[in-house]
Amino acid sequence: MSESPISDLYQDLALAEFYDLAPRPRPDFAYCTTLAANARSVLDLGCGTGVLAAALAAGRQVTAVDPAAAMLRLAQTRADAEAVTWVQADATTLRLGRRFDLIVLTGHSFQVFLTRAAQRAVLATIAAHLAPAGRFVFDTRNPAFAGAKERNRAETEHQITHPVHGPVDAWNISHYDPASGILSFSNSYRITATGETRSASARILYTPREVLEGLIREAGLSVEHWLGNWSGAAFAPRSREIIPVGRLA
Repeated sequence: MSESPISDLYQDLALAEFYDLAPRPRPDFAYCTTLAANARSVLDLGCGTGVLAAALAAGRQVTAVDPAAAMLRLAQTRADAEAVTWVQADATTLRLGRRFDLIVLTGHSFQVFLTRAAQRAVLATIAAHLAPAGRFVFDTRNPAFAGAKERNRAETEHQITHPVHGPVDAWNISHYDPASGILSFSNSYRITATGETRSASARILYTPREVLEGLIREAGLSVEHWLGNWSGAAFAPRSREIIPVGRLA
């Protein structure tokens, strides 16, 4: 969902199959579930392997979109996959011809849009699909957060267990360019039994809140709440997250 090709981290099934294995908290689930309480329809942009889309599908119509065929292939193997309409498409150009009560873009998927043009395009997609009384929410990491953005193998290496391959060593390496706001990273996986290593790199963009606020306004959207985390805390300059919750302007 960016102007550059989709990273093999998401497009290559040999890498995508490791995506959900590493345990990581998903506090967005609880918040989005609450936000969806009165929604009859939900659009999940950048659904990945479909965990959130499937969780929201009970009692409502959910359409889940991702540009990566490998991610959607994994999503469609879920036991409850039939409850979701899966669409392979680019969120910058998507036009489904319908509107939704809730649009979510979580998992920091907004950061894969590496240019202002791409960011404007995905915000236009949100505006084009949002019902008059609908709401949207997405998350992006705060560039002003004090936590380290650069990591090496020694800091990140850990072991996960794959249902087919068994024990797997996983690590990531990242480099941040403060001038451009782009973080370049690679994720690697080494299968213990065979010694085979699979690796791919990708890039994400950090956007300051003041820039994001202007882009959202240009798209014809209005923010009701700026959150600093998925627990619902108000945004502060050093918050870890920037999470706008809003509606059509």
